[in-house]
Amino acid sequence: MSEPLKVLVTGAAGQIAYSLVISIAKGDVFGPDQPVHLVLLDIPMMKAVLDGVVMELMDCALPLLTEITALVEEAPAFKDIDVACLVGAMPRKEGMERKDLLAANVKIFKSQGKSLDTYAKKTVKVVVVGNPANTNAFIAKKYAPSIPAENFSCLTRLDQNRGQAQIASRLGVPNKNVSNVIIWGNHSSTQFPDVSQAKVTTSAGVKSVQKAVGDDDWLNNTFITTVQKRGAAVIAARKLSSAMSAAKAVCDHLRDWFMGTKEGTFTSMGIVSDGSYNIPAGLVYSFPLKIAKDGSYKIVQDIAISDFARQKMDATKKELEEERDMACSVCEG
Repeated sequence: MSEPLKVLVTGAAGQIAYSLVISIAKGDVFGPDQPVHLVLLDIPMMKAVLDGVVMELMDCALPLLTEITALVEEAPAFKDIDVACLVGAMPRKEGMERKDLLAANVKIFKSQGKSLDTYAKKTVKVVVVGNPANTNAFIAKKYAPSIPAENFSCLTRLDQNRGQAQIASRLGVPNKNVSNVIIWGNHSSTQFPDVSQAKVTTSAGVKSVQKAVGDDDWLNNTFITTVQKRGAAVIAARKLSSAMSAAKAVCDHLRDWFMGTKEGTFTSMGIVSDGSYNIPAGLVYSFPLKIAKDGSYKIVQDIAISDFARQKMDATKKELEEERDMACSVCEG
């Protein structure tokens, strides 16, 4: 067995983390031979709940879980970590837009960026889950200049999974039969779920999703809107934000980042743009990626962008630029 990976989960007493930590600890993310040291961080008022999570993890008697450290202070929590799952943030409530969250949450991620820069390994891989995720990832990266930009990401895999599930349901096939749904842009209601490269395996063979569905009106309207507003729909139904599906998406995101994507497939992640597809360099924007087994990734290039797609991609870019500027103003104010 290899040395344990030191994995930090913030907001560890919350709903997403409750589903996330068990998957990480039992080997669903980093593999069946990779030991894990879980570091759980939350705010002081959640200490009793955090202690309960630790008790449950202990009671699972998991063979890969070598150590659990529960903390309410940033500095020791970020010390020498290999992976940071930045889940903790003020949650979005019914009727609340992501921009309403920005002012409070950007301060959290400024502080955590500084802690990453000061205490974490320079090889740390960071996935930001707390919303607005893209902009929070931008701020965390901005305040951790000693860590490579490519080590920062935000979660858009949840949106990809939602899109994949909608297509599978529409076609009456298993979820595993649908691949290469792309999420462009922001993890918000402006995101662009794109099926132009998506494929489905049917009894008749592999087809493009566009041909298999055979309904451009549904794909260009109902499908996009359903994926864009799925988070709000879950909140309206549960009176709580997505937790189980978000945790599962974090696991998918990290597993692909550490294990690589399968041949012929790609995944969507919010990353620091290199200027591809006319997205300004430095903006944290979701792109389709191919990931190697060593964790390095490349944006899938040469995808033909229709006028319809360009309009959608530019709209979510504009929102991200506005969020970035507002966040920088808060941080510097």
